[in-house]
Amino acid sequence: MKQIIYGVEGTPESIQVAEGDRPQPGPGEILIEVHCAGINRPDVLQRSGRYPPPPGASPILGLEVSGMVAALGEGVTEWKVSDCVTALVPGGGYAEYCVAPAAHALPVPEGLDMAQAAALPETWFTVWANLVDLGRLKAGERLLVHGGSSGIGLTAIQLARHLGVECFVTVGSEEKARFCRDFGADHAINYRQDDFVQKVKEITVGEGVDVVLDMVGGSYLQKNVNLLRRDGRLVLIAFLEGSKTEFDFMPVMLKRLTITGSTMRPRTVAEKTAIRDALLKNIWPEIAACRLRPHLHAVFPLAEAGKAHHLMESSAHIGKIVLQVKP
Repeated sequence: MKQIIYGVEGTPESIQVAEGDRPQPGPGEILIEVHCAGINRPDVLQRSGRYPPPPGASPILGLEVSGMVAALGEGVTEWKVSDCVTALVPGGGYAEYCVAPAAHALPVPEGLDMAQAAALPETWFTVWANLVDLGRLKAGERLLVHGGSSGIGLTAIQLARHLGVECFVTVGSEEKARFCRDFGADHAINYRQDDFVQKVKEITVGEGVDVVLDMVGGSYLQKNVNLLRRDGRLVLIAFLEGSKTEFDFMPVMLKRLTITGSTMRPRTVAEKTAIRDALLKNIWPEIAACRLRPHLHAVFPLAEAGKAHHLMESSAHIGKIVLQVKP
């Protein structure tokens, strides 16, 4: 099969198409003929040597795919060959065939094409696990999302709207701010023009927010804590500005704050299955009814994976970037 490999230098230019062995599904797994694969920040980190795959995972890049079930591993009964699925995978997505735990696959929602379906798993698994399970986000609360125009950010905006939550986002341009407001955010703040702390306090008359979803870290950590209301929750999912900073914990005590966070890839099969089941029950019907939708910024052929990574690293995109594996 064709698959993507990259050189030891870990640059987008080192990415190329190569031939490799087709994987075989083990017990509880399915083999997917990949039509499309989503691109995510962890792919960029792995390529650059900063996010090695967990033990037993494929070294090939790619954490989410859509396609058709090509073979069943021992004990798999919930899928059949030729079913159209989208799946969260521990690795291996940038290839013509990919193995996935059967319990981490979901049906392609009615009305979506394969490119749109490939854009769903990584962001929805991540956003649900961090905002609902860890962040305990509920109707009537206020949510602040950094990186509002990213795939994660747009998914968080949709979840907020679905739950009845007032949603604030930060973005780096007026174009992105307008897009996020049109996509459902109640407030979009251009951090290059405005101090987001001051702006949120102004809009909320000094009250702040209940939950912050942060992928920046660094200097944002103290600002996030200062913006949280009593019993607020700070949820960390990445550190684009670094994970180390000087920090005053006094507001954590005074306001009874919770600071938490997680990564998705190292979670157990059972943990990811529980998230899959929650999405299937609560989110997939909303997608099928067109009330929730992914937004694709660009679709690249597999041979242009390097260009796709350049775009991801530029942060010029809005929403998801996808590879077209099967023409």
